[in-house]
Amino acid sequence: METLVKYALSAALVVAISEAARRLSWVGALLASLPLVSVLAMVWLWHDTHDPQRIARLSIGIFWLVLPSLVLFVSLPVLLRRGVGFYPALLVASALTALSYFLMLALLRRVGIVL
Repeated sequence: METLVKYALSAALVVAISEAARRLSWVGALLASLPLVSVLAMVWLWHDTHDPQRIARLSIGIFWLVLPSLVLFVSLPVLLRRGVGFYPALLVASALTALSYFLMLALLRRVGIVL
């Protein structure tokens, strides 16, 4: 039952953001830019473990991995504005983002930061 509540609340958040974006794109962007999913993940993890060290590791991991995720939000509009169709642009932007994650993880390991 607990897992179903997590799914329902998380799904409701995504639906609410997409509905808001349909009406006013800036409101959807604002809501989507808030770290709501991260906060929900921390709340669920705290509820399940009550382990402050896990929450701290999750938080610092999110910090480092937000940086490569920004590649999606830069490359997607560039591709769309150049006339690339939505799904191909999303695929390319996602691939670039995945590559960015891989490079960031390699860089973090190289400098001694293990997530």
